[in-house]
Amino acid sequence: MEESREEKIKRLQELARQIRLDGLSMALAAGTGGSHIGGSFSCVEIMAVLYGEILRLNPREPFWEERDRFLPSKNHCVLAHFPALAAAGFLPREELTEFQKNGGRMTGYPRNPEIGLEYSGGSLGMAISVGIGMALAAKESGRSSRVYVLLGDGELHEGSNWEGIMSAAHYHLDNLTLIIDRNHLSYDGDTEEVMALGDLAEKFRVFGYRTISCDGHDVGALWNAFSVQPEQGKPTAVIADTVKGKGVSFLENRRESHHIAITQEQYEQAVAEVTAW
Repeated sequence: MEESREEKIKRLQELARQIRLDGLSMALAAGTGGSHIGGSFSCVEIMAVLYGEILRLNPREPFWEERDRFLPSKNHCVLAHFPALAAAGFLPREELTEFQKNGGRMTGYPRNPEIGLEYSGGSLGMAISVGIGMALAAKESGRSSRVYVLLGDGELHEGSNWEGIMSAAHYHLDNLTLIIDRNHLSYDGDTEEVMALGDLAEKFRVFGYRTISCDGHDVGALWNAFSVQPEQGKPTAVIADTVKGKGVSFLENRRESHHIAITQEQYEQAVAEVTAW
C-alpha cells in the first residue's frame, strides 16, 4: 500500500528526531575534543528528507553508476550526515559511537563511497566545483543521476563558490541542486555583520538558477522543494531557512555551538528536549 503524504511526513519527522539523538551520542563520544553540533543540527531535516526520500542510492551497491551524488560542502556537519547514512543502511548505527576514535571510519572528513561518502573536504568552498564535474560527467555519459551539494551560508563568503555558481549556470546543469543551509551564523558571527549576503534567492535567480525558498526544518516543505521537476537548462538552488543548533535550547542561535563539547548533564538535557520536541 502506497504511503500517504501524512505518513511520509511523520516518518521523515521521526527520522530527523533519530538523527538528532544519534548526533548527540556522537557528540558525547567525542568528549572534551568537542564536535560541530550547531551546523549539524541546522541541517538535520535536510539530511532526513534527502536520505529518507529523495536520493537514489543502494547501500548494497555503493558504486552503482546511476546513483545520485550528495556532497556536503559544509563537511563539518558529520553529526547529521553520519546518522543519516546509518539510517539509509550504509553503516551500522552502533558504529556511530566510534566517532573520533583512532582507527575508526567515523573521523575527519574522509571520502569513502562504500559507506556513502562521495567527497572529502576540510576546506570550505570546494565541493561545488566537484559537484559541477560530477554533473557534467553524468550528462556526457547519458546518466540520469542528480548531484546535490549542501553549502553553508557563511561559506558563501568565499569567492570560489560564486565562480562555481556561475559555471553551473553557464553549462546548463539542470541535474545539479545546490542547497543553502541559511542559519545566518558562521564561526565568526552573524553572516550579515561579517559580510552581508543579502537576498540569496534573488542572487541565485540573477545567476541563472531556478530558485526555491523554504523552511529548512519543515520536512514537508523540503520534500516539496526537492521534488519539483528541474527546469530545463537551469540548475536549482534551494534556500533553506534554518536555526543553528536547532532542537536544543542551550545551543540554538549561538555562535559558540559551531564547535562545542557537551557534558553528560547537557547530553541528558538535550536528549530530553529532542525527545519531547
